[in-house]
Amino acid sequence: MSDLELDAIDLRILSALQSDGRLTNQELADQVGLSPSPCLRRVRRLEKDGYIRTYRAVLDRDSVGLGLTIFVDIKMVKHSRENAAALRDALIAMPEVVACHMVSGNADFIAEIVVSDLKTYERFLTDQLLTLPMIGDIRSSFSLTRVKSDGALPLTHLKRELAGEKVRELLKHRS
Repeated sequence: MSDLELDAIDLRILSALQSDGRLTNQELADQVGLSPSPCLRRVRRLEKDGYIRTYRAVLDRDSVGLGLTIFVDIKMVKHSRENAAALRDALIAMPEVVACHMVSGNADFIAEIVVSDLKTYERFLTDQLLTLPMIGDIRSSFSLTRVKSDGALPLTHLKRELAGEKVRELLKHRS
């Protein structure tokens, strides 16, 4: 499915569900201006087509005892497809790694890690990360204050594309 196959109602559904994934179908239908049956069909299509990947609760890190967030820049000892894949797989398997990106620049990967305290991070670093043979260098940055996390994806670019497509359609029918 391409971006242009989304219409204004699809975008309203996606925005509403990003704000509150626990909306009932009736509440969602009311918010987006549909009756419940067509609304449910659209949600199912958005799920099937991969626009909606999953539903989950976002937990408060401090409340569950994971008050320390560390961003770790990781450089590989030797660049190769195999090393990158092995490191990616190892990082994915670690529950403390809540987000990870392969990046360009000074690091090869940046991992966001959550743990309870500094002592726990020290154990994680020495017992798990530093034991990986493909890692050449690690730099840790500790989060002092979380300013924004778990934000909804901005969909304004899709709205602009949709508006542009409508204008093109109107112009096409005028000629």
